[in-house]
Amino acid sequence: MGKIRFILRFLNYKLLSGHKYGHGIHSPFIFEFITGVLNDRFRYKEYDEVEKIRRKLRSEERTILYNDYGAGSRRSRQGKTITGSGSNKPGVVKIRDIARYSAVNKKFGQLLFRTVRYFKPATILELGTSLGISTMYMAMANRDTTIISIEADRNLAEIARHSVFNAGLHNVEVINDRFENALPPLIERLGNKLFVFIDGNHEKSPTLQYFKQLLVKSGSGMIMAVDDIHWSPGMSEAWQEIKSDHRVKITMDLFFMGLVFFNRGVQKQNFVIRY
Repeated sequence: MGKIRFILRFLNYKLLSGHKYGHGIHSPFIFEFITGVLNDRFRYKEYDEVEKIRRKLRSEERTILYNDYGAGSRRSRQGKTITGSGSNKPGVVKIRDIARYSAVNKKFGQLLFRTVRYFKPATILELGTSLGISTMYMAMANRDTTIISIEADRNLAEIARHSVFNAGLHNVEVINDRFENALPPLIERLGNKLFVFIDGNHEKSPTLQYFKQLLVKSGSGMIMAVDDIHWSPGMSEAWQEIKSDHRVKITMDLFFMGLVFFNRGVQKQNFVIRY
């Protein structure tokens, strides 16, 4: 039943989405983002660097004890069940399976890269490092940006640190801790021009909790990306609450990811964009 509901949500998105090429968009800010970021087809050399590391991880037969403290993600459940996912009890899993089914896919990893490259945030906060694929995409987009990435699973955090080091990236700090422990003291360290990627706990209540904690930065030019906004009815409800917050000015629903802008002085608009 859950799979059928997901398919129905996706079909509804296809029916409602538009503006793929910016047609009908009157806001210069949104038009430039759609044409210059969403539809940027240039093949950056960093894409190949990250995907080379992904291929290596996808061939890794070594097993680890793995505990997904969140609800997992739909990617991890497409054709493969990862033992321990969302159970709060560690299970044995091959690294290659996490790389294949849980890491951010190429399309949205590259979108994160282009978004960071376009906005050049001073700091990036990532909730959910996993193997570090999305972390490396964002770190390579702007090496002057400081990235703080939080991963609750100790073994995943260590693999991510190793991958980041081998990629020659020195602007990444991977923190091994639960989000609820690490986030409150971190918020004080986060400056202006902040980009946040929430990709760790795909449940309504925790997602809204992290969103509300970070609202103290909403007046400082923060941009937020929320992964799997339609993964479940609960996540769709969380997305609706995020959209309705009075501090949120612009949202872009890309189905598998939502983008949130807190720009001051712009009219509140919610877009469902075919991507």
